[in-house]
Amino acid sequence: MNENAEKQPLTAAPSYVYGQLTKAFTTALTHQDAGTRNRAQERIRRWRDVIDKMADGRLRIGSRTPVAGLPAWVTPEVVHGGFVTGSPAAGGPLLPYEAEAAREAGVPAERRALFDHFLTEPGLVTLWDLLDSGRYSVTVPEEAALLTVAWLVRAGDVTRALELVGVLEPFAGRLRLLPRPSDAAAPDTLAVHRRTVDDAGRALARRGTNVAVETQREALTVWLPFSDELLAHWLETTGPGEVPSDRDWLERGAELLRRYRSLAQEHTLCGKHRRPKENLAVLRGALEEVVAGRPLDARRLGLLRHAVASMVRKRGTPGSRAHTALRRQQAEQAALPSHHALAQVVLRRLTGLPPHVGAADVAPLVTPVTLHEYRDTGLPAGTEIPAAIRQVVEGALSAPIGTLVERGVVPSAEVLAELVPQLVAATTAQAYEEESLRTLMAAAYRAFRNRRSLLLLDLERQVRIEELPWVQAVADRRGNGPATEEPALAALRQLGELAVRAFPGTLLPNPLVRELGVLARQADLGASLVEELAADIFMGTFGPKFLRAARDAAELLRGTLYERYYGIDYAAVRNMAIAETGEALTRSYGARTSPGFTRLCTERAGPGGHGSVAANGKVIEQAQILTTHNLATLVLRAGILPEPGWEDLARRCFHSVCVLTTRVHGNPRPLGTIKDAAYAWRQMLFHLSLCTADKQQRVLDGLDDETARHPRHVAARLAPALAGLRLVAAGATFDADGTADTGRARRLLAWTTTPHWLGANPLPTSRHAPDHG
Repeated sequence: MNENAEKQPLTAAPSYVYGQLTKAFTTALTHQDAGTRNRAQERIRRWRDVIDKMADGRLRIGSRTPVAGLPAWVTPEVVHGGFVTGSPAAGGPLLPYEAEAAREAGVPAERRALFDHFLTEPGLVTLWDLLDSGRYSVTVPEEAALLTVAWLVRAGDVTRALELVGVLEPFAGRLRLLPRPSDAAAPDTLAVHRRTVDDAGRALARRGTNVAVETQREALTVWLPFSDELLAHWLETTGPGEVPSDRDWLERGAELLRRYRSLAQEHTLCGKHRRPKENLAVLRGALEEVVAGRPLDARRLGLLRHAVASMVRKRGTPGSRAHTALRRQQAEQAALPSHHALAQVVLRRLTGLPPHVGAADVAPLVTPVTLHEYRDTGLPAGTEIPAAIRQVVEGALSAPIGTLVERGVVPSAEVLAELVPQLVAATTAQAYEEESLRTLMAAAYRAFRNRRSLLLLDLERQVRIEELPWVQAVADRRGNGPATEEPALAALRQLGELAVRAFPGTLLPNPLVRELGVLARQADLGASLVEELAADIFMGTFGPKFLRAARDAAELLRGTLYERYYGIDYAAVRNMAIAETGEALTRSYGARTSPGFTRLCTERAGPGGHGSVAANGKVIEQAQILTTHNLATLVLRAGILPEPGWEDLARRCFHSVCVLTTRVHGNPRPLGTIKDAAYAWRQMLFHLSLCTADKQQRVLDGLDDETARHPRHVAARLAPALAGLRLVAAGATFDADGTADTGRARRLLAWTTTPHWLGANPLPTSRHAPDHG
């Protein structure tokens, strides 16, 4: 291969894009919901743009600058899978607030004209007012650019301001560089929220009437009472089908039929009364025949007698004590307010709260219906707000992040990762010397964390906030030393402990790892936090930070159960890290790599092919095992010590293993679940390895009790893994193929290129040996 060919950067193949286009096309053609079809049409447009621009070279997917003519700092529009469309996220037509700003300034409704205006004295005065009030929002990072220019001018740093204007000027006609005016000031730095009040309001407003519930309500309030009247009318005869000659009975029967037709026209949800074999339809049809003067034939007479007898037998005679009690109970059930009506009550309570932030106290929003609300709506006072509606409102609670986790508002590590940028933004901003600049940089950081990750190849790294020109322009306004490092370390420790304590059996999601990495850099810890790599685009090599993270694991776990279980020589890993630190790391297309660590992971992964997703997954898993996927670094560098301790975390991890193993049974595609179970198992081993010997033994002794709480197949499936763990704890080791004790004990790993043993049904399939759970 010639030198030029070696330097050619890789680009992603378009096969994934065609697959997404096909999915969107199918949805646009076949989905029943019009809104979903319309959104699919928009996805089709975007994916077609991606295909066209990849074909003519305007897009190079896999690069940190994938759009020709746009620098890395410009936020690209990203679709599923990290593919960009070629359009900047801050581009497109003018938004209403920009058009209003142009109208007030008396300039053409164009971004270039707005850019020029806000560099004049009147424009800068407007921006200074926004800086002082803090009443603005930044949804994409570019919207903070002109505010930064204004801050620099007011601070007397005109040279930096001019340099920043020079960087922005070529894109002034395309990008949205103005902030959005807001009625609310900057959010509380100590509180976070999952949803805003406006988000909760929109969710409640979308709650329409439940057709199934309203159908049942119609049946209880309309058709059951009518069927009782019809039955009582027939019971006035000497016997079903014995038609009296009494004209009054016939006239009242005719009136019942007229009322039926009126009810059927008005109440259309319930169609059961129209089914010929239903009792109500049988009674009505017979009455129509008799009122019309036609005799009942033998078939209809038999149906009538059967219907009357079965209705009386099932519920009693209308007016009897049992029948009356049943109908009273059903009427009370039907009188309960609908969720839709109660959602409207709560929606009115939200009115008047600041819409673009969370609610500091949600308790008053979900109290039972008040007497005043009863007078306004007719809903019974004291009616409880249903859990489904309370959950929507509680999602808008603004409180310390630990409180949100405890109250279940944050149900997963992934949701935690969505909220952490709000805290990291505040911590990051504390380093700036002036209040209005702190507010501005916090807003810019929050917006930057909404930037979706790109699909990157060749070990390229995502753009960091420090690369944004307006952040660079005020970089020297940040403080240094303990005043900035200590808050970052405190935040890192708090978030690390929270994530590990709340979700001990879950890998730290990549967005959370990135936020923790920002805090680690600000705290100047020298810590290397590593993301989970995607097996389908793995380039077959690792960056040097993986080896640095493995060295942390070696320092913490040498000689522990974790090292013995996974067959690691942590002394050799540590020596490798020391050696590579003293050498120049190799480069591949400009990216630094760690060849020794890559070779070690590949050797540990063993045979199984090369380049397939499963084979890549095996190599990546070995990197996770060696590094503990950030757990060791958080303990060793950040000093996390989650309460109530490692023993409790190990038990909870094993509970997660059992729950996940339960889901393997009967699962036609169990590999994803098996992978998560193996990851939780690995986290358990880490926590277990930090326990004292007596606590470690207590956990091991209790594993069988935990499996007994789950379906019978769980203990059978996990038996090889438990046997292997106990053998290693007793001093034995696994063979090279991951088995021990003549194959009855197995090392539990996530990835395999052959069918996974955890997925095989370990129980007899005979009907005489069912799994009762």
